[in-house]
Amino acid sequence: MPGAALSRWTITYFAVALLFLFLGETMMVAGVGFPSAPLRAPETLMLVHIITIGWLTLLFLGALLQFVPVLVGRSLRAERLALPALLLIVIGLVCLEGGFAALAGVVSLHTHDLAVGAGALFLGILIAVTIIGLTLWQARPLTVPARFVAIGIGCLVATATLGGTFALELSGINENEIFSRLVLNGLPIHAVLGLGGWMSFTAIGVSYRLLMMFMLSPDSAARVSRAVLWIGAGALMLVAGGIAFIIAFAAPLNASLTIAGIFAIVVVGLYASDVVRIYRRRVRKTVELNSSASVGAYGALVASALLLTVLYFDHGDNAIAALIYAFVFGWLTGLGLAQLYKIIPFLTWLECYGPVLGKSATPRVQDLVREKDASVWFVIYYASVAAGTICILLAQANLFRSACLIQFLASIVIVAQYVRARRLADVAPALQLPAGTRRPNLFLSRSS
Repeated sequence: MPGAALSRWTITYFAVALLFLFLGETMMVAGVGFPSAPLRAPETLMLVHIITIGWLTLLFLGALLQFVPVLVGRSLRAERLALPALLLIVIGLVCLEGGFAALAGVVSLHTHDLAVGAGALFLGILIAVTIIGLTLWQARPLTVPARFVAIGIGCLVATATLGGTFALELSGINENEIFSRLVLNGLPIHAVLGLGGWMSFTAIGVSYRLLMMFMLSPDSAARVSRAVLWIGAGALMLVAGGIAFIIAFAAPLNASLTIAGIFAIVVVGLYASDVVRIYRRRVRKTVELNSSASVGAYGALVASALLLTVLYFDHGDNAIAALIYAFVFGWLTGLGLAQLYKIIPFLTWLECYGPVLGKSATPRVQDLVREKDASVWFVIYYASVAAGTICILLAQANLFRSACLIQFLASIVIVAQYVRARRLADVAPALQLPAGTRRPNLFLSRSS
Protein backbone atom coordinates (compact mmCIF):
# COMPACT_ATOMS: atom_id res chain seq x y z
CA MET A 1 0.00 0.00 0.00
CA PRO A 2 1.42 3.45 -0.87
CA GLY A 3 2.61 5.31 2.21
CA ALA A 4 3.12 2.12 4.24
CA ALA A 5 6.94 2.39 4.23
CA LEU A 6 8.65 3.55 7.39
CA SER A 7 10.20 6.99 7.41
CA ARG A 8 13.86 6.57 8.28
CA TRP A 9 14.08 9.79 10.31
CA THR A 10 10.76 9.97 12.16
CA ILE A 11 12.08 8.25 15.30
CA THR A 12 15.12 10.55 15.25
CA TYR A 13 12.91 13.64 15.09
CA PHE A 14 10.89 12.28 18.02
CA ALA A 15 14.00 11.60 20.10
CA VAL A 16 15.45 15.09 19.58
CA ALA A 17 12.05 16.68 20.23
CA LEU A 18 11.65 14.82 23.53
CA LEU A 19 15.09 15.99 24.65
CA PHE A 20 13.99 19.59 24.05
CA LEU A 21 10.77 18.92 25.99
CA PHE A 22 12.85 17.79 28.95
CA LEU A 23 15.08 20.85 28.59
CA GLY A 24 12.08 23.19 28.52
CA GLU A 25 10.46 21.57 31.55
CA THR A 26 13.78 21.74 33.41
CA MET A 27 13.96 25.46 32.65
CA MET A 28 10.46 25.98 34.06
CA VAL A 29 11.34 24.08 37.24
CA ALA A 30 14.47 26.24 37.57
CA GLY A 31 12.38 29.41 37.27
CA VAL A 32 13.52 30.49 33.80
CA GLY A 33 10.93 32.63 32.06
CA PHE A 34 7.44 33.68 33.13
CA PRO A 35 6.19 33.95 35.88
CA SER A 36 9.66 34.39 37.41
CA ALA A 37 10.53 36.85 34.62
CA PRO A 38 8.34 39.25 32.63
CA LEU A 39 6.23 37.73 29.85
CA ARG A 40 8.20 39.45 27.07
CA ALA A 41 11.63 39.11 28.67
CA PRO A 42 14.44 37.38 26.71
CA GLU A 43 14.44 34.58 29.30
CA THR A 44 10.78 33.87 28.55
CA LEU A 45 11.49 33.96 24.82
CA MET A 46 14.24 31.37 25.36
CA LEU A 47 11.78 29.03 27.08
CA VAL A 48 9.01 29.62 24.54
CA HIS A 49 11.20 28.77 21.56
CA ILE A 50 12.72 25.68 23.20
CA ILE A 51 9.18 24.32 23.57
CA THR A 52 7.55 25.56 20.35
CA ILE A 53 10.45 24.86 17.98
CA GLY A 54 12.58 22.26 19.74
CA TRP A 55 9.73 20.16 21.10
CA LEU A 56 6.50 20.76 19.18
CA THR A 57 7.76 21.69 15.71
CA LEU A 58 10.19 18.78 15.57
CA LEU A 59 7.52 16.45 16.95
CA PHE A 60 5.02 17.49 14.29
CA LEU A 61 7.53 17.42 11.44
CA GLY A 62 8.63 13.93 12.47
CA ALA A 63 5.03 12.76 12.59
CA LEU A 64 4.27 14.28 9.19
CA LEU A 65 7.23 12.50 7.59
CA GLN A 66 5.52 9.23 8.51
CA PHE A 67 1.82 10.07 8.27
CA VAL A 68 1.49 12.45 5.32
CA PRO A 69 2.08 9.48 2.96
CA VAL A 70 -0.68 7.66 4.86
CA LEU A 71 -2.99 10.68 4.57
CA VAL A 72 -2.56 10.99 0.81
CA GLY A 73 -1.72 7.44 -0.29
CA ARG A 74 1.57 8.47 -1.93
CA SER A 75 5.20 7.81 -1.10
CA LEU A 76 7.23 10.51 0.64
CA ARG A 77 9.13 12.76 -1.75
CA ALA A 78 12.76 13.88 -1.23
CA GLU A 79 13.09 12.01 2.07
CA ARG A 80 16.88 12.30 1.91
CA LEU A 81 16.48 15.98 2.82
CA ALA A 82 14.92 15.14 6.20
CA LEU A 83 18.26 14.89 8.03
CA PRO A 84 19.66 18.21 6.70
CA ALA A 85 16.38 19.87 7.71
CA LEU A 86 16.67 18.47 11.24
CA LEU A 87 20.28 19.57 11.60
CA LEU A 88 19.56 23.09 10.36
CA ILE A 89 16.59 23.48 12.71
CA VAL A 90 18.60 22.32 15.72
CA ILE A 91 21.60 24.51 14.83
CA GLY A 92 19.30 27.47 14.19
CA LEU A 93 17.53 26.99 17.51
CA VAL A 94 20.83 26.81 19.41
CA CYS A 95 21.98 30.06 17.78
CA LEU A 96 18.62 31.70 18.46
CA GLU A 97 18.85 30.71 22.12
CA GLY A 98 22.33 32.19 22.24
CA GLY A 99 21.00 35.47 20.87
CA PHE A 100 18.21 35.59 23.46
CA ALA A 101 20.73 34.79 26.20
CA ALA A 102 22.86 37.70 24.96
CA LEU A 103 19.83 40.01 25.10
CA ALA A 104 19.22 38.84 28.66
CA GLY A 105 22.83 39.52 29.57
CA VAL A 106 23.42 36.01 30.91
CA VAL A 107 26.20 35.15 28.42
CA SER A 108 28.78 37.20 26.56
CA LEU A 109 27.55 36.26 23.10
CA HIS A 110 26.50 38.63 20.34
CA THR A 111 22.89 39.46 19.55
CA HIS A 112 23.72 38.86 15.88
CA ASP A 113 23.28 35.18 16.75
CA LEU A 114 19.54 35.89 16.56
CA ALA A 115 19.79 36.59 12.85
CA VAL A 116 22.08 33.60 12.22
CA GLY A 117 19.70 31.34 14.12
CA ALA A 118 16.65 32.69 12.34
CA GLY A 119 18.32 32.13 8.97
CA ALA A 120 19.25 28.52 9.73
CA LEU A 121 15.80 27.86 11.18
CA PHE A 122 14.06 29.30 8.15
CA LEU A 123 16.18 27.22 5.76
CA GLY A 124 15.62 24.03 7.76
CA ILE A 125 11.88 24.65 7.98
CA LEU A 126 11.72 25.45 4.27
CA ILE A 127 13.43 22.15 3.43
CA ALA A 128 11.03 20.20 5.69
CA VAL A 129 8.03 22.00 4.21
CA THR A 130 9.32 21.18 0.71
CA ILE A 131 9.38 17.47 1.54
CA ILE A 132 5.84 17.55 2.90
CA GLY A 133 4.56 19.98 0.29
CA LEU A 134 5.81 17.92 -2.65
CA THR A 135 4.17 14.83 -1.18
CA LEU A 136 0.86 16.67 -0.78
CA TRP A 137 1.10 18.23 -4.25
CA GLN A 138 1.31 14.89 -6.02
CA ALA A 139 -1.93 13.75 -4.31
CA ARG A 140 -4.31 16.51 -5.39
CA PRO A 141 -7.23 16.84 -4.82
CA LEU A 142 -6.54 16.57 -1.10
CA THR A 143 -8.73 14.95 1.51
CA VAL A 144 -9.97 17.08 4.41
CA PRO A 145 -7.28 15.87 6.87
CA ALA A 146 -4.58 16.58 4.26
CA ARG A 147 -5.99 20.09 3.72
CA PHE A 148 -5.56 20.78 7.43
CA VAL A 149 -1.92 19.79 7.09
CA ALA A 150 -1.46 21.93 3.95
CA ILE A 151 -2.80 24.99 5.75
CA GLY A 152 -0.68 24.12 8.76
CA ILE A 153 2.60 24.04 6.84
CA GLY A 154 1.64 27.30 5.12
CA CYS A 155 1.23 28.87 8.56
CA LEU A 156 4.61 27.41 9.57
CA VAL A 157 6.32 29.24 6.72
CA ALA A 158 4.49 32.47 7.60
CA THR A 159 5.41 32.08 11.28
CA ALA A 160 9.07 31.47 10.46
CA THR A 161 9.14 34.45 8.08
CA LEU A 162 7.63 36.78 10.65
CA GLY A 163 9.96 35.43 13.32
CA GLY A 164 12.90 36.14 11.02
CA THR A 165 11.92 39.81 10.77
CA PHE A 166 11.74 39.97 14.58
CA ALA A 167 15.22 38.44 14.83
CA LEU A 168 16.72 40.86 12.31
CA GLU A 169 15.27 43.83 14.18
CA LEU A 170 16.25 42.64 17.67
CA SER A 171 19.76 41.67 16.55
CA GLY A 172 20.42 45.21 15.33
CA ILE A 173 21.51 44.01 11.88
CA ASN A 174 18.60 45.48 9.93
CA GLU A 175 16.73 48.16 11.84
CA ASN A 176 13.97 49.89 9.87
CA GLU A 177 10.53 51.33 10.47
CA ILE A 178 8.59 48.39 9.01
CA PHE A 179 10.40 45.82 11.14
CA SER A 180 10.02 48.01 14.21
CA ARG A 181 6.25 48.17 13.68
CA LEU A 182 6.08 44.40 13.35
CA VAL A 183 8.10 43.85 16.53
CA LEU A 184 5.88 46.24 18.49
CA ASN A 185 2.51 44.93 17.27
CA GLY A 186 3.07 41.65 15.43
CA LEU A 187 3.79 39.26 18.29
CA PRO A 188 0.12 38.14 18.60
CA ILE A 189 0.09 37.30 14.86
CA HIS A 190 3.31 35.30 15.26
CA ALA A 191 1.81 33.37 18.18
CA VAL A 192 -1.58 32.73 16.56
CA LEU A 193 -0.13 31.55 13.25
CA GLY A 194 2.32 29.29 15.08
CA LEU A 195 0.16 27.82 17.86
CA GLY A 196 -3.19 28.05 16.12
CA GLY A 197 -2.28 27.63 12.47
CA TRP A 198 0.81 25.47 12.23
CA MET A 199 0.46 23.35 15.37
CA SER A 200 -3.28 23.12 15.98
CA PHE A 201 -4.37 22.77 12.35
CA THR A 202 -1.74 20.07 11.84
CA ALA A 203 -2.74 18.34 15.08
CA ILE A 204 -6.41 18.39 14.07
CA GLY A 205 -5.72 16.99 10.60
CA VAL A 206 -3.45 14.19 11.81
CA SER A 207 -5.67 13.40 14.81
CA TYR A 208 -8.69 12.90 12.53
CA ARG A 209 -6.77 10.22 10.66
CA LEU A 210 -5.15 8.60 13.70
CA LEU A 211 -8.37 8.43 15.71
CA MET A 212 -10.22 6.71 12.90
CA MET A 213 -7.29 4.39 12.18
CA PHE A 214 -6.52 3.31 15.74
CA MET A 215 -10.14 3.16 16.96
CA LEU A 216 -11.61 1.69 13.76
CA SER A 217 -14.14 4.52 13.59
CA PRO A 218 -16.08 5.56 10.49
CA ASP A 219 -15.19 8.84 8.84
CA SER A 220 -16.07 11.96 10.80
CA ALA A 221 -19.12 13.96 9.78
CA ALA A 222 -18.04 15.64 6.53
CA ARG A 223 -20.01 18.82 7.12
CA VAL A 224 -18.54 19.28 10.60
CA SER A 225 -14.92 18.64 9.61
CA ARG A 226 -15.27 20.97 6.61
CA ALA A 227 -16.79 23.64 8.84
CA VAL A 228 -13.84 23.29 11.22
CA LEU A 229 -11.49 23.62 8.24
CA TRP A 230 -13.05 26.68 6.61
CA ILE A 231 -13.99 28.62 9.74
CA GLY A 232 -10.53 28.02 11.15
CA ALA A 233 -8.90 28.99 7.85
CA GLY A 234 -10.98 32.17 7.79
CA ALA A 235 -9.79 33.09 11.27
CA LEU A 236 -6.17 32.51 10.27
CA MET A 237 -6.54 34.60 7.12
CA LEU A 238 -8.04 37.41 9.19
CA VAL A 239 -5.03 37.34 11.52
CA ALA A 240 -2.45 36.98 8.75
CA GLY A 241 -3.99 39.87 6.85
CA GLY A 242 -3.23 42.02 9.87
CA ILE A 243 0.45 42.09 8.90
CA ALA A 244 -0.33 44.60 6.16
CA PHE A 245 -2.48 46.60 8.59
CA ILE A 246 0.37 46.82 11.11
CA ILE A 247 2.85 47.90 8.45
CA ALA A 248 0.49 50.57 7.13
CA PHE A 249 -0.90 51.99 10.38
CA ALA A 250 1.52 50.89 13.13
CA ALA A 251 -1.44 49.86 15.29
CA PRO A 252 -2.39 46.61 17.07
CA LEU A 253 -5.07 44.31 15.69
CA ASN A 254 -7.50 44.36 18.59
CA ALA A 255 -10.69 44.07 16.52
CA SER A 256 -9.36 41.42 14.14
CA LEU A 257 -7.97 39.34 16.99
CA THR A 258 -11.28 39.54 18.81
CA ILE A 259 -13.21 38.29 15.77
CA ALA A 260 -10.62 35.57 15.14
CA GLY A 261 -10.92 34.53 18.77
CA ILE A 262 -14.68 34.10 18.40
CA PHE A 263 -14.11 31.99 15.30
CA ALA A 264 -11.58 29.91 17.24
CA ILE A 265 -14.09 29.19 20.01
CA VAL A 266 -16.61 28.02 17.39
CA VAL A 267 -13.95 25.81 15.78
CA VAL A 268 -13.09 24.22 19.13
CA GLY A 269 -16.75 23.49 19.79
CA LEU A 270 -17.27 21.88 16.38
CA TYR A 271 -14.06 19.87 16.55
CA ALA A 272 -14.82 18.64 20.08
CA SER A 273 -18.28 17.51 18.98
CA ASP A 274 -16.74 15.64 16.04
CA VAL A 275 -14.22 13.93 18.32
CA VAL A 276 -17.02 12.81 20.63
CA ARG A 277 -18.83 11.36 17.60
CA ILE A 278 -15.71 9.44 16.54
CA TYR A 279 -15.29 7.97 20.02
CA ARG A 280 -18.94 6.96 20.25
CA ARG A 281 -19.02 5.32 16.81
CA ARG A 282 -15.79 3.38 17.16
CA VAL A 283 -15.79 -0.29 16.21
CA ARG A 284 -12.99 -1.15 18.65
CA LYS A 285 -14.83 -1.11 21.97
CA THR A 286 -11.70 -1.29 24.11
CA VAL A 287 -10.19 2.18 24.21
CA GLU A 288 -6.41 1.94 24.25
CA LEU A 289 -4.33 4.28 26.38
CA ASN A 290 -3.29 6.58 23.56
CA SER A 291 -6.96 7.32 22.85
CA SER A 292 -8.09 7.56 26.48
CA ALA A 293 -5.11 9.76 27.39
CA SER A 294 -5.93 12.03 24.45
CA VAL A 295 -9.22 12.87 26.16
CA GLY A 296 -7.21 14.99 28.60
CA ALA A 297 -5.76 16.93 25.66
CA TYR A 298 -9.21 17.55 24.19
CA GLY A 299 -10.38 18.70 27.61
CA ALA A 300 -7.43 21.09 27.78
CA LEU A 301 -8.36 22.44 24.34
CA VAL A 302 -11.89 23.18 25.54
CA ALA A 303 -10.49 24.71 28.74
CA SER A 304 -8.20 26.89 26.59
CA ALA A 305 -11.25 28.13 24.67
CA LEU A 306 -12.84 29.08 27.99
CA LEU A 307 -9.64 30.85 29.04
CA LEU A 308 -9.73 32.72 25.75
CA THR A 309 -13.03 34.27 26.80
CA VAL A 310 -11.29 35.49 29.97
CA LEU A 311 -8.97 37.60 27.80
CA TYR A 312 -11.93 39.68 26.66
CA PHE A 313 -12.20 40.94 30.25
CA ASP A 314 -8.62 40.60 31.48
CA HIS A 315 -5.72 41.44 29.15
CA GLY A 316 -3.11 41.00 31.87
CA ASP A 317 0.06 38.95 31.47
CA ASN A 318 -1.14 36.26 33.88
CA ALA A 319 -4.29 35.58 31.86
CA ILE A 320 -2.31 35.47 28.60
CA ALA A 321 0.36 33.19 30.09
CA ALA A 322 -2.22 30.84 31.63
CA LEU A 323 -3.93 30.46 28.25
CA ILE A 324 -0.65 29.76 26.45
CA TYR A 325 0.53 27.30 29.12
CA ALA A 326 -2.74 25.34 29.13
CA PHE A 327 -2.83 25.34 25.32
CA VAL A 328 0.79 24.30 24.82
CA PHE A 329 1.15 21.73 27.59
CA GLY A 330 -2.44 20.57 27.99
CA TRP A 331 -3.63 20.43 24.39
CA LEU A 332 -0.57 20.19 22.14
CA THR A 333 1.90 18.43 24.42
CA GLY A 334 -0.75 16.24 26.01
CA LEU A 335 -1.97 15.08 22.60
CA GLY A 336 1.59 14.54 21.43
CA LEU A 337 2.61 12.43 24.43
CA ALA A 338 -0.62 10.41 24.27
CA GLN A 339 -0.33 9.62 20.56
CA LEU A 340 3.38 8.82 20.80
CA TYR A 341 2.38 6.07 23.23
CA LYS A 342 0.81 4.32 20.23
CA ILE A 343 2.90 5.65 17.36
CA ILE A 344 6.32 4.60 18.69
CA PRO A 345 5.27 0.99 19.49
CA PHE A 346 3.40 0.82 16.17
CA LEU A 347 6.44 1.94 14.15
CA THR A 348 8.69 -0.32 16.21
CA TRP A 349 6.40 -3.28 15.55
CA LEU A 350 6.36 -2.55 11.81
CA GLU A 351 10.14 -2.25 11.70
CA CYS A 352 10.90 -5.34 13.78
CA TYR A 353 8.08 -7.77 13.05
CA GLY A 354 6.66 -6.61 9.73
CA PRO A 355 9.26 -8.50 7.65
CA VAL A 356 8.44 -11.84 9.35
CA LEU A 357 4.69 -11.43 9.65
CA GLY A 358 3.04 -14.71 8.60
CA LYS A 359 6.37 -16.55 8.83
CA SER A 360 6.90 -16.56 12.59
CA ALA A 361 4.85 -16.03 15.73
CA THR A 362 4.92 -12.33 16.57
CA PRO A 363 3.55 -10.20 19.42
CA ARG A 364 0.73 -7.73 18.97
CA VAL A 365 1.44 -3.99 18.95
CA GLN A 366 -0.16 -3.64 22.40
CA ASP A 367 2.22 -6.31 23.73
CA LEU A 368 5.06 -3.80 23.38
CA VAL A 369 3.63 -1.60 26.16
CA ARG A 370 2.17 -1.90 29.64
CA GLU A 371 -0.78 0.48 29.73
CA LYS A 372 -1.57 0.09 33.42
CA ASP A 373 1.90 1.28 34.36
CA ALA A 374 1.64 4.40 32.21
CA SER A 375 -2.02 5.39 32.64
CA VAL A 376 -1.62 6.82 36.13
CA TRP A 377 1.23 9.02 34.93
CA PHE A 378 -0.91 10.59 32.24
CA VAL A 379 -3.42 11.47 34.97
CA ILE A 380 -0.61 12.99 37.03
CA TYR A 381 0.66 14.87 33.99
CA TYR A 382 -2.69 16.49 33.18
CA ALA A 383 -3.35 17.24 36.86
CA SER A 384 0.00 19.02 37.13
CA VAL A 385 -0.76 21.09 34.02
CA ALA A 386 -4.14 22.07 35.47
CA ALA A 387 -2.46 23.00 38.74
CA GLY A 388 0.20 25.01 36.91
CA THR A 389 -2.46 26.93 34.98
CA ILE A 390 -4.22 27.86 38.21
CA CYS A 391 -0.90 28.91 39.78
CA ILE A 392 -0.24 31.27 36.87
CA LEU A 393 -3.70 32.82 37.17
CA LEU A 394 -3.14 33.33 40.92
CA ALA A 395 0.41 34.67 40.39
CA GLN A 396 1.96 31.92 42.54
CA ALA A 397 5.40 31.55 40.97
CA ASN A 398 6.85 29.10 43.53
CA LEU A 399 3.80 26.84 43.44
CA PHE A 400 3.96 26.95 39.65
CA ARG A 401 7.52 25.63 39.76
CA SER A 402 6.38 22.81 42.04
CA ALA A 403 3.61 21.89 39.59
CA CYS A 404 6.18 21.95 36.77
CA LEU A 405 8.40 19.57 38.74
CA ILE A 406 5.56 17.05 38.95
CA GLN A 407 4.85 17.58 35.24
CA PHE A 408 8.51 16.96 34.46
CA LEU A 409 8.62 13.74 36.48
CA ALA A 410 5.44 12.48 34.82
CA SER A 411 6.91 13.26 31.39
CA ILE A 412 10.07 11.30 32.22
CA VAL A 413 8.10 8.21 33.25
CA ILE A 414 5.89 8.40 30.14
CA VAL A 415 8.90 8.75 27.84
CA ALA A 416 10.58 5.84 29.63
CA GLN A 417 7.65 3.74 28.40
CA TYR A 418 8.52 4.75 24.83
CA VAL A 419 12.11 3.62 25.40
CA ARG A 420 10.94 0.28 26.81
CA ALA A 421 8.74 -0.23 23.75
CA ARG A 422 11.60 0.63 21.43
CA ARG A 423 13.87 -1.84 23.25
CA LEU A 424 11.13 -4.56 23.27
CA ALA A 425 11.56 -4.71 27.05
CA ASP A 426 7.97 -5.74 27.75
CA VAL A 427 7.64 -8.37 25.02
CA ALA A 428 7.56 -11.99 26.21
CA PRO A 429 11.04 -13.55 25.72
CA ALA A 430 9.65 -16.29 23.50
CA LEU A 431 8.28 -13.72 21.03
CA GLN A 432 10.84 -10.95 21.44
CA LEU A 433 13.21 -11.66 18.54
CA PRO A 434 12.06 -14.46 16.22
CA ALA A 435 14.39 -15.61 13.45
CA GLY A 436 14.88 -12.93 10.81
CA THR A 437 14.39 -9.96 13.15
CA ARG A 438 16.77 -7.53 14.83
CA ARG A 439 16.32 -5.29 17.83
CA PRO A 440 15.50 -1.76 16.53
CA ASN A 441 17.94 1.09 17.05
CA LEU A 442 16.76 3.47 19.73
CA PHE A 443 16.98 6.68 17.69
CA LEU A 444 16.92 5.59 14.05
CA SER A 445 14.73 3.32 11.97
CA ARG A 446 16.57 0.84 9.77
CA SER A 447 13.89 1.06 7.09
CA SER A 448 13.62 3.94 4.67
